Amino acid sequence: MNITFIGGGNMANAIIGGLLKKGYAADALRVIEIDAAARAKLAQQYSVATCERIDAAAVAADCVVLAIKPQNMREVATALRPHIKQQLVISIAAGIRGTDLARWLGGYSRIVRAMPNTPALVGAGCTGLYAMPGATKEDAASAEAVLGAVGTTLIVQSEEQLDAITAVSGSGPAYVFYFIEALQQAALDLGLAPDAARRLAIETFAGAVKLAAESPEDAATLRARVTSKGGTTAAALASMQTARVKEAIVSAVKAANERSRELGIELGKD
Repeated sequence: MNITFIGGGNMANAIIGGLLKKGYAADALRVIEIDAAARAKLAQQYSVATCERIDAAAVAADCVVLAIKPQNMREVATALRPHIKQQLVISIAAGIRGTDLARWLGGYSRIVRAMPNTPALVGAGCTGLYAMPGATKEDAASAEAVLGAVGTTLIVQSEEQLDAITAVSGSGPAYVFYFIEALQQAALDLGLAPDAARRLAIETFAGAVKLAAESPEDAATLRARVTSKGGTTAAALASMQTARVKEAIVSAVKAANERSRELGIELGKD
């Protein structure tokens, strides 16, 4: 599958690197990027073809990946519109609804929306996918193959569910980093050296995630196994319960879900 990326930022870099590691040929990939320095870096690092602007030759591919900022999508889609024939279009721009993108492309609906997250930069991403009605099962499978190069994928059956995926996994790494920050700060407050505090916070989180991923038991059961009655963990969790930490996290994710929905409406306005 020949793939043209429009936009050569961090996420495009991650996907290109992942595809090459999976065995894709560099000459099957092309990147359209307006910044000359970014083009030069992509060509040097990945040996892929690059160009400055959208034209028929640049997007003569099996698949076009829109890896641009949401606020630039309408302008890019308008430039792309005359050159779209039968290509699969994958959009990784947050918030842009498939119906709006289809409209900007002149009614073209062979589109799959993707919501990746930043761990894709280290090959550990989690991407939600929604295939528009104009996309086939084969198109969805192709999109899974592209985004699967940087982690796991999950296909949803309604576009609205991408708002929830945005709130849980798209924004989710920030929640994890926030918790690591807090754990590290607590370690510092308790007298540990900065390097030790950072190492303990990160490796404890990484180890717990690995255990949760590999265990057949759910998170609540694993938590209970660590919590001895009257012990240190019980004291910590009681403090969190009093502070309603769990409720605050759930409320925060719901707020992110609502903001994702609002952004889709705002960005799609004519």
